[in-house]
Amino acid sequence: METAKVYYTDFRVDVGTSLLTKLKRLCVRAGFQDIELDGRFVAIKMHFGELGNMAFIRPQYVRVLADLVKEKGGIPFLTDCNTLYPGSRRHAPEHLDCANLNGFNPTTTGCQIIIGDGLKGTDEVEVPIKNARVLKTAKIGRAVMDADVFVSFAHFKGHESTGFGGAVKNIGMGCGSRAGKMEQHSSGKVAVHEELCKACHRCAKECGSNAISYGEDRKARIDEELCKGCGRCIGSCSFNALYNEQWDANDILDRKMAEYAQAVVQDRPCFHINMVMDVSPWCDCHGENDAPVLPNIGMFASLDPIALDQACVDACMKATPLPDSQLTDHRAKAEKHGHVFDDLNPDSMWEETLIHAEKIGMGTRQYELIKVK
Repeated sequence: METAKVYYTDFRVDVGTSLLTKLKRLCVRAGFQDIELDGRFVAIKMHFGELGNMAFIRPQYVRVLADLVKEKGGIPFLTDCNTLYPGSRRHAPEHLDCANLNGFNPTTTGCQIIIGDGLKGTDEVEVPIKNARVLKTAKIGRAVMDADVFVSFAHFKGHESTGFGGAVKNIGMGCGSRAGKMEQHSSGKVAVHEELCKACHRCAKECGSNAISYGEDRKARIDEELCKGCGRCIGSCSFNALYNEQWDANDILDRKMAEYAQAVVQDRPCFHINMVMDVSPWCDCHGENDAPVLPNIGMFASLDPIALDQACVDACMKATPLPDSQLTDHRAKAEKHGHVFDDLNPDSMWEETLIHAEKIGMGTRQYELIKVK
């Protein structure tokens, strides 16, 4: 496979030039203007941030993309899919409220928001995955697949399970429906923390398989033969009483996530941007964000999501860790220092995502880094 081009700009600006201007310049130089957009629906996939988290991408940056799409006659919309776990983005009304409270709305971003997998996280399309080695199909939010052009706009950061979160995670995990997220995280079925169950019967109302009943103690019971592992009940429980019975090892999770990302980007025009700033140790799905572990490095863009993530990983590896952060805490306790994402979250297998994504033909890890002023 040929070497991919990754374009990069830092966060330095001269007086009179804004970071928004630099982002637009980066996107144009990286080939965004060469994509046919006239009359096409353009999904801009991003993370709106969990309530309480402050590390997510600011909406002003998103408007730059929306305006670029509209300048070429395209119809942009922001999208993300509902979460599997309890939080502030479990269903579309709640998800939209969260996005609005975090500053994302048509006034600030210049386009509408459509939750990719619908009201309850069940509006999905089962997509065959090209060159897949672990899965055969992926359950992707319908609105994501209905778009003519796909744009990933990701906050690059650490992650407790996958090592880092960049383009591949934003696409693969982010575009999975609730059942898709369940499939990536677990090969098992749902189980009950009986001590947390409040016998509210909400989960049974959400179950589409009649797999939930109640015993004499009024606690929920799961019929494993009937349970399809869709995860709707997990998202409906406000008490964290339902959980994945079997979490996949991180290497399997990474491979599944890469294959889900392949299902989203195959066979249509795509563009990818990573913002390496506020590099928190955990996902933006947390209702909090610890102090950044690395300095703000820059904005990266490419037509190849694997080359893009690899370039961002390499840039993080070269950066000096910030004092009084999780990374420096972990390194202070370690006898020797390894890769930044190994040290940040030692149980993760950060490289497996990139290895597997390259194997299935999603892109290449070989890149040429081109700086844009």
